[in-house]
Amino acid sequence: MDGTVLIADDDRTIRTVLTQALTRAGCRVHATGSLAQLSKWVEEGRGDLVITDVMMPDGNGIDRIPAIREVRPDLPVIVISAQNTIVTAIRANEADAFEYLPKPFDLPDLMTKANQALSRRPRKSDVMPDTISIPRESADPEMPLIGHAPAMQTLFRMIARVLNADLPVLIAGESGVGKTTIARSFHELSDRRDRGMAILTAADASEEAVSRAASKAQGGTIIIENPAGFDPAAQARLISLIEALESGPNRDEAPRIVATTGPDPLGDVAAGSLRSDLYYRLAGVTVVVPPLRARVDDILPLATHLLARAVVQGLPERTLGDDAASMLRAHAFPGNVRELENMMRRLALTASATVISAAEMREALNQQGGTRPIPAPAAMRSPVMLDSGSMAVKPIAAGAGRLSDSVEAHLQRYFDLHGDSLPPPGLYDRILHEIERPLLQVALDATGGNQLRCADLLGINRNTLRKKLTELNIEVTRRRKLM
Repeated sequence: MDGTVLIADDDRTIRTVLTQALTRAGCRVHATGSLAQLSKWVEEGRGDLVITDVMMPDGNGIDRIPAIREVRPDLPVIVISAQNTIVTAIRANEADAFEYLPKPFDLPDLMTKANQALSRRPRKSDVMPDTISIPRESADPEMPLIGHAPAMQTLFRMIARVLNADLPVLIAGESGVGKTTIARSFHELSDRRDRGMAILTAADASEEAVSRAASKAQGGTIIIENPAGFDPAAQARLISLIEALESGPNRDEAPRIVATTGPDPLGDVAAGSLRSDLYYRLAGVTVVVPPLRARVDDILPLATHLLARAVVQGLPERTLGDDAASMLRAHAFPGNVRELENMMRRLALTASATVISAAEMREALNQQGGTRPIPAPAAMRSPVMLDSGSMAVKPIAAGAGRLSDSVEAHLQRYFDLHGDSLPPPGLYDRILHEIERPLLQVALDATGGNQLRCADLLGINRNTLRKKLTELNIEVTRRRKLM
């Protein structure tokens, strides 16, 4: 890899990690915690690639891209951000960023993107819009479209690419994943947002309702919820509507069609519940929304966001205690975002204090159903026993069980939740990540944050420990300080 990389991030640790990695790869690096300094370097003609954070002390990295493109049209910009929302992805795409990566990012992935950016030929046809068209007030939709998980970031990138395309969109996914919210985002975040939006459901799909929707959404968006649930006559009316919009005299003002459906629309066609000619008219672009079990890293951020939104809706202010958060994170959550939202609202109402306790979280998760009851906390168990080099925890009212047995049971439950389908690719690394993070955190706590003692306890050298703490983005505290 060859070239000069300009880094702007207010996190010194991230600047250090990226500087070291890029320097080892053969690049020259200039790093700063200021967008003003970044702009100065760009204006001086320095750099072959920019890597910038979004939220900086002196501005917004995405907002700075138009000025960079005005001075250096061919200078690629990679955006990294902890603001893992659909709006961030869309704004980065509209600003013509070379790539957008959420924090905590995968370092090898970022290095690959940097190499691609440095190796690409200048694009003479690149045109930078004068302004970013996504309004800031759209950053908090009705149901939070946030997510760091790869499946959600893939979804965000897809939405960003087709947001303003003149094509119908079919949004597929399980019940409760937020399909209607995403359908609304295609209207509220697009250049049609100042025009009308209408929603058609199976409960109201009469000829009058279809005509009313077409009139209300002129130049805007019509959302069709679960067309497979419409009766044959209603599906025929939808086909006639789409044909009229595509070929009518006012087709320049025709609304965009966005439909939501179950996880297997082609199965609905095969079963006869969805007309094939209607399906092909709706599926100009198909967007698949992942279930919550395929994005477990997003459960805690979603829960925190939902609790904060509950306050705006008039419910008591609540936060998750550390033990409650750990319990939620480790739980094989059987539902989707809607179920998580219902559980957070219930906890906001029933929690006895501002901080939700582990006992309250355990009760809420057990009420949620779908998995075995969550056992009592460790304080109610006997001490850990070591048996032939393997760890076993012996509950008071049950026989001893090896750690490997517990892991196997958890994995089997995870596979069972996917039914006849396989889990998303990358399972090996995800499982190692799940085990490695708590192991390091518990070991650090046990050694008071002393990395030398922690490395000795784990049987690894100190440099390896430092590297893992950085890779896993383990929070740096006074008791857990990177030396």
